[in-house]
Amino acid sequence: MILVINCGSSTLKYQLYTTDLTIVTAKGLVSRIGEEGSRLEHTAHGEKHVRVVPVPDHHTAFTAMIDLLLDPEVGVIDDISDVTAVGHRAVHGADTFVKSSVINDEVIAKLEECVPLAPLHNPPNLVGIVEARRLLPDVPQVVVFDTAFHQTMPEYAHVYALPYELYSEHRIRRYGFHGTSCRFVNQMAADMLGRPVDELKMVICHLGNGVTIDAIENGRSIDTSIGFATFSGVMMGTRSGDVDPGLIFYLNKQLGMSLDDIEAMLYKRSGLLGVSGISNDMREVEERAEGGCERCELALEMFAYMTRKYIGSYAAALGGLDALVFTAGIGENSPSMRARICEKLGFLGIAIDSDANEAPGDDGRISTRDSRTAAMVVPTDEEKMIAIDTLRLTEKARAEAA
Repeated sequence: MILVINCGSSTLKYQLYTTDLTIVTAKGLVSRIGEEGSRLEHTAHGEKHVRVVPVPDHHTAFTAMIDLLLDPEVGVIDDISDVTAVGHRAVHGADTFVKSSVINDEVIAKLEECVPLAPLHNPPNLVGIVEARRLLPDVPQVVVFDTAFHQTMPEYAHVYALPYELYSEHRIRRYGFHGTSCRFVNQMAADMLGRPVDELKMVICHLGNGVTIDAIENGRSIDTSIGFATFSGVMMGTRSGDVDPGLIFYLNKQLGMSLDDIEAMLYKRSGLLGVSGISNDMREVEERAEGGCERCELALEMFAYMTRKYIGSYAAALGGLDALVFTAGIGENSPSMRARICEKLGFLGIAIDSDANEAPGDDGRISTRDSRTAAMVVPTDEEKMIAIDTLRLTEKARAEAA
């Protein structure tokens, strides 16, 4: 069986797949690690089990996960040796990692070098790797990077118009995120269209609490909306999206805000939350807008407008468009936002079928059958993508060692 782990600063998410990847036998979440009110959520055999127990650190969280998987009542394996491989999510692999990698000491050392580029995300990812290797020392493990998919961007797309030494000496460039999701959706969309992925021009809209718009040509990422940090591009749940860099200097010099205050504002108090003044949850913002909240309506209009601008610019970068794909929490579950975004995209050959948009069929299409460009909803599955890479790389490693 293949165990997939996504380790955050205060959470541990896991899924256990059968070796053929057809069934998720168990999945769970350990939340509020190191905080009051820690809890375990474990789903297996069609039932969800919740336990509120102290989880002071990640070591305890990993031990609890293994105990649950082995538990006689709620577990799904008889022995820890049933786990044949472990896959990990890592947010930032910089330009060091252009593909998923089998974990060894050298990989861990290089991942540690990437910490300054993602100080909030990479340290807990590393903790997850260290703990998993300690508890499962004889099991091959793989790390899958969110940034890796975007390393195919041409230099003119990922270099900033800053002094070139910042790029060549300090690795300051556009990296992009949500690559694991975009890679999975890219292949799934091609399969659903019944066309080879290497002959499609596609824009993927990963719309969730975090947002990535990605331009994909022939299966390769050529541009992406999130850049060096994780708040550029389209406005998100609590993140600003694109702002004029001059604003930072103004806030500091004229309003007396510290850099820490500005950073916290751009990351945690902006986006849907900042504009609406209500919530970072699209569902609540849409509900309040329907009830007459003008600021919520403004937040929705801004979100749709910013997304539409990126779609148009990426269609131009691609020199045409075969498919527009919506995925992630908002992209998959908000027909009204999809309709807002597509409202003025007729010039790209997109016409939305209102009935299909409300309830997409198995082929995912929400555009009319005579639309020149297909608009689609494709559910993402980052954990499945991690499991696929883990199986592929561990089987390759075993074959090479034989």
